Amino acid sequence: MKALFFDGKRLSLREIKTPRPAKGETLIQVHYAGICNTDLEIFRGYMNFKGVPGHEFVGEVIKGPAEWLGKRVVGEINLACGKCAFCRARLERHCPKRTVLGIAGKNGAFAEYLTLPVSNLHQVPRSVHDYEAVLVEPLAAALRILDQVPIHKDQPVWLLGDGKLAQLIARAVRLKTKNLIMVGKHEKKLALVKYLGIKTRLAGQLGNIDPMKKPELVIEATGDESGLAQALKICKPTGTIVLKSTFHAQPRMDLSQLVVDELHLIGSRCGDFRKALKLLAQRKTHVLDMITKVYELEDFEAAFKKAASRTALKVLFRCQK
Repeated sequence: MKALFFDGKRLSLREIKTPRPAKGETLIQVHYAGICNTDLEIFRGYMNFKGVPGHEFVGEVIKGPAEWLGKRVVGEINLACGKCAFCRARLERHCPKRTVLGIAGKNGAFAEYLTLPVSNLHQVPRSVHDYEAVLVEPLAAALRILDQVPIHKDQPVWLLGDGKLAQLIARAVRLKTKNLIMVGKHEKKLALVKYLGIKTRLAGQLGNIDPMKKPELVIEATGDESGLAQALKICKPTGTIVLKSTFHAQPRMDLSQLVVDELHLIGSRCGDFRKALKLLAQRKTHVLDMITKVYELEDFEAAFKKAASRTALKVLFRCQK
């Protein structure tokens, strides 16, 4: 099969063996796969990953249990051991023995085929387009914030970042509060959420914020190491910062502000796929406006150049012709 393979230094298009599903697994023909900031960080050394990257996908089951054959699916990216204390406590995403699709120890979705356990699969409703389904994984990650932090009606929330994940977070948070401000660097990206009634501000024009007007909840989704420092300046004392960004660089910063202002810092990662699929099926959130361009696997260099550009949001690979 055709696959994009990262050897630790460079990415190339290769012909590799089609994976064979193990017991309890399925073979999935990948329709589309999305480029995430995490993929870009992998090429900078994040997680020291080698293999086929990619973890956002939609595809069709072609081998596995009869009840799954022909089903259009998306899949949870964490493959847990199922036996440890974390797994027994239903915290599989934190299993210390887990592999992660396209990120740690498991070939991913930038290929014609991939394998995943049946337990990781979610069937995609007919009403959800492939272009929407491919965004289920990051949309679920955005919705995870709502599980971790109570957001009350009309509660002021500031969202730092205007990129791919931040756009989905904005769509998730507005379900709870209309008092959301997105702070970003790109006017065109900020304009995408204005029709939702979300206020926006340019990061370079914030100036000094009145301490009494600082928000009690700040969500950091800049994808940049400077994002947390910015969040520390903006958040009201005793408030909460939700940290979403992951990157290879190790930031050097003064964290004493966490102590001085008695701030709560919450890490936030993967979320509930069922909730994301339900929102899309019920048309309670819209994501098609985030699709920038679709490329063939053969055009991977242009695809990643586009994905890393300031103008792009979600860039997809068409993995089957």
